[in-house]
Amino acid sequence: MMGRIFGKHPNVYTFGELHFFGQLCAPPFSSKIDKKEIEKLASQLFCVQREGYRTYGNARRFLSETQAFLSGLSVYPDTPVALFETFLRCEAAENGRTIPCDQTPRNVFYIADILELYPEARIINMIRDPRDVLLSQKRRWKRRFLGGSDMPMKETLRDWMNYHPITISHIWRTAVNAADRFLQHERVISIYFEELLTYPEKTVKSLCDFVGITYTDEMLQVPQVGSSVGEDRPQQLGINPQRAHSWRSDTNRRELSSAEIYLNQTITAAFMKKHNYSPVSVQPNIARLMLHLLSFPVKLGGAFFLNLDRMKNIRETLKRRIFNIFDSN
Repeated sequence: MMGRIFGKHPNVYTFGELHFFGQLCAPPFSSKIDKKEIEKLASQLFCVQREGYRTYGNARRFLSETQAFLSGLSVYPDTPVALFETFLRCEAAENGRTIPCDQTPRNVFYIADILELYPEARIINMIRDPRDVLLSQKRRWKRRFLGGSDMPMKETLRDWMNYHPITISHIWRTAVNAADRFLQHERVISIYFEELLTYPEKTVKSLCDFVGITYTDEMLQVPQVGSSVGEDRPQQLGINPQRAHSWRSDTNRRELSSAEIYLNQTITAAFMKKHNYSPVSVQPNIARLMLHLLSFPVKLGGAFFLNLDRMKNIRETLKRRIFNIFDSN
């Protein structure tokens, strides 16, 4: 949604989720690589952007477009970081915009790299109630039936396997912790999803000031699509305030069990308190709680297997996303 908001600005071009950092390329990002590797990486970027992160196929089909793109450059990018910037700026220019916007959520684990490698970059981090995140991730596999009809069955299976209250809660905690390390950084700003929905104009105006662009009313006229909680409504424009704290609604409360809420609040307790999310009193169903604890190794192993193709460097990905270890690269 944030990407769509900025994509409505006449100067900003919002990309799909590119997942350059961590999936297409692993640290060190500024090391020189040969021409063949540059062509391969550029082809992958074109493929993901043209076909979508969750539906893209064979990147080799974009080799001719890649070669034409690279041959037309006045300065050949010989490092991944140079290639990525060139790709972003050229694609934005092709679409009549001057400012590229990458909306990949996983970038939160690469903030230090991005700030160092791209001195002009501005980073907007959005924090959401962990129970809403839990609900969204639990229902994510249903996107195929809520408007994402082009979703491959493999992605649906991956989404189902990825969900477990312990896994999702832990990743929320590590993601929030990763961003909190930069709360005082002048080029990073953190906002709350709930504030955006409650005060959309005020929030977006402040973000425009932070980025250095002029706010326009058109930015708030975004289609209501992409939710895991409700069906897509592309003809309905604007910010839907009902998406805040959706886990509390009567319908959605039946989606999350007392055991799931208990596990989520237990794992994220310290950061919920830090960011003013109030826990609710909940007595977990013991049978369901035991089921979640027993199923965790199975779901974790299945998720690891199904996500191998999304990790350029397995050790590096696990360090950042799971174990919350960040090196200076």
